[in-house]
Amino acid sequence: MKRTFSVTARWDEEAKVFYSESDIVGLHIEAKTIAEFEEIMRDTAAELVIANHMTVPELASLPIKDLVPTIVWQPPQEFART
Repeated sequence: MKRTFSVTARWDEEAKVFYSESDIVGLHIEAKTIAEFEEIMRDTAAELVIANHMTVPELASLPIKDLVPTIVWQPPQEFART
């Protein structure tokens, strides 16, 4: 059972920060740079998926390959890699 989650960075012109839109419960990111945003996301997103989207029985019974979530990361269009 593979689990796929998404994280999108949006720019708040008034606050001058990137903020997250995500289906990962508990993931709330605000960062001044896209590099800082990406670092925070990579450090926290997978742990939050395991903590907030998986049950103890799932953690105990699923193979390791099914415990590692897939996180689809979308930077703002102007920062997207080509």
